[in-house]
Amino acid sequence: MSRNRRADWRRIKGKYSYTVEEVARALNLHRNTVRNWVRCGGLPAMTGSRPHLILGAVLVEFLKRRRLAQKRKCGLGELYCLKCRTPRKPVAELIEHRPMASDRTRIVAICSTCERLMHRFVANRNLGASLREFGVLSGPADGSLTDTGYPGLNCHSAPLETGQ
Repeated sequence: MSRNRRADWRRIKGKYSYTVEEVARALNLHRNTVRNWVRCGGLPAMTGSRPHLILGAVLVEFLKRRRLAQKRKCGLGELYCLKCRTPRKPVAELIEHRPMASDRTRIVAICSTCERLMHRFVANRNLGASLREFGVLSGPADGSLTDTGYPGLNCHSAPLETGQ
């Protein structure tokens, strides 16, 4: 069984009724997950007889509501940080605008909490408003922001002598 982070409501037919096992198979979930949704998650099911039946239309609405509840909209001056899993304000002077070849532009910044890169893709027609929102000048700055696993070797110490 493959692990899927989100249950895709498009795999469910609205006019069918499903057992717990059929829902689990259709959504690539464990059957105990579906049982927990019925018991404490608010998924209505017909539990008067066995097997318990779940209406497809009700399941689709439940999955859509669940997905909407998990979404977090970014406020004014915020970018979504994938590490923190929440919208965060970027560090003020560490925001830049990187034009792309298509009709989109990328705004790159550093998270003020975890210090990781955050990205927002913006349509070019909305670029002016987005840049004013963050107070960014147009174009990438010198020494642009990069994310690398290798630390920089920009130290001012004298070189080591190896011929001893």
